[in-house]
Amino acid sequence: MTTAHFEHWPPGLPRSLDYPDVPVGALLAGSARRFGDRVFVHRDGTELSFAELWRRSCRFAHALHDAGIGPGDVVALHMPNRAAYPVAYYGTLLAGATFTPVNPLLPVPDVAFQLADSGAAAVITYGPSARVIAAARPQTSVRLVVHVGLEGAPSTSAVGDADFEEFLAGHPDHAPDVEIDPRTDLAHISYTGGTTGRSKGVELPHRNVVVNTLQYACWGSGALPATDAEGGVVLDQIGPESEWPVRIGSGVAINLTPWFHAMGTISGLNVPVLTGSTTVLHDRFEPARYLADAERFGVTTMGGAPALYAALLSHPDLATTDLSTVRGISSGAAPLPQAHINALAERFPDAVIVEGYGLTEVTMGATAGPTARSALRRAGSVGMPVFDTEVRLVDPRTNVEVPVGERGEVCIRGPQVMTGYRNRPEETAAVLVDGWLRTGDIGILDPDGYLSIVDRSKDMLIYKGYNVYPREIEELLMARPDVAAAAVVGRPDDSVGELPVAFVVPIAGIPLDEKGLMAEVNESLAPYKRLREVFLIEEIPVSAAGKVLKRELRTQL
Repeated sequence: MTTAHFEHWPPGLPRSLDYPDVPVGALLAGSARRFGDRVFVHRDGTELSFAELWRRSCRFAHALHDAGIGPGDVVALHMPNRAAYPVAYYGTLLAGATFTPVNPLLPVPDVAFQLADSGAAAVITYGPSARVIAAARPQTSVRLVVHVGLEGAPSTSAVGDADFEEFLAGHPDHAPDVEIDPRTDLAHISYTGGTTGRSKGVELPHRNVVVNTLQYACWGSGALPATDAEGGVVLDQIGPESEWPVRIGSGVAINLTPWFHAMGTISGLNVPVLTGSTTVLHDRFEPARYLADAERFGVTTMGGAPALYAALLSHPDLATTDLSTVRGISSGAAPLPQAHINALAERFPDAVIVEGYGLTEVTMGATAGPTARSALRRAGSVGMPVFDTEVRLVDPRTNVEVPVGERGEVCIRGPQVMTGYRNRPEETAAVLVDGWLRTGDIGILDPDGYLSIVDRSKDMLIYKGYNVYPREIEELLMARPDVAAAAVVGRPDDSVGELPVAFVVPIAGIPLDEKGLMAEVNESLAPYKRLREVFLIEEIPVSAAGKVLKRELRTQL
């Protein structure tokens, strides 16, 4: 990042932060003392305060120790968003163990693989998902399964060695005395999304998690890191209310992002803990309920993947719901179509709209649009590199840096970059080159350092030797008023390489002519980029984090 890239840096903030050298548990410790009885999470009538989250997490840590689980062990969390999740997450880390999140929607073979690959010694599971753990367990080294019942109630399942509430009961509510080296001891083994193949375990020490949490918490609130008298992490909000109107300890958000995803763990869990924000917890998207709760709780920020905003913008209740408290809208996990950005700006004139960019290999994130109200934002870009982070673009084949304004593979260097893939030295060496992480994403940097993601290198099509980037075609499709969602993939063809093919979801109730749509879109494309076929489908398959699963679409060709 050259000096010119700092011209539009958020006002009043330094370019580098002083990160406390502490384990992840210090994030919750500082906030528990600072925010006390303020509600951290609402979940279907259940409330959990910051102080109670700390006490329950400490009890969970002691319970793990009593069960023989501690430093060097891995604890898998296999559940959707529930109030028990942050208790198990912070409790695992306070015990000195390593957290690995497991998507509860995965089939038995994938769960068995992840548990075996991570070496998980314990699993915390929930509801019917427990049957998957029971089936996978014989193929793993798991020696403890704890089952979570309905919010605060004992488990009724016979699957598991212990009930979550009974497991906690009677243990001390102070942190156990555990020695943790933040720079070497692993906090997370997080698995990649697997949108292009078998997931890989990303190893992240405590320092990575603390750093990335602070990078985004400070960036979003105009704050600097600090510590309290007992070593807990707190934020000093130096930015004025005129620039950052949502003050520390006053934010409210609805969280739909799965906590088992990197964006959920950092942005949806650790950042709200550190900023003292209240989270209204949903584990499935029901637009009417989402909008009703947004009005009821007076949400100040909205965050999620593009699929969330696509559904909200098409829902009739959006026009009549009072959302005047919203001051910030953020999107991640996949590019937000320009048509949706424009519609959100019209509906929320008082909100700052930003996109961010990251991947599991950088703990969560590397760039973000500036959130200060006076800052320059470039619609369609994912912002600029956050504190202490560098981005450069290279030719994917030669690794030579490309000129400003040209497409290239995004490479990242910063303190949040992973130490490597678990037990995969060759794959680690392929992506960590001379201190830079090669992401496989294709982007463009403008002269001011704003990054735009134009595609995945693995999604790029090659037609007669020409590079075809699906994102460009998808943007044209999404600009149509009769298109709700679209994805473009390549169909293999022996004579030309690959042919661009689109899968399109029509707006409900509006007839759509495939041939007419294809003809109109192709008028705006160079001949080698033009669509050869359009398929109408009911929905685009996406991962739990909102990323389009193009491998599933390719199987339909």
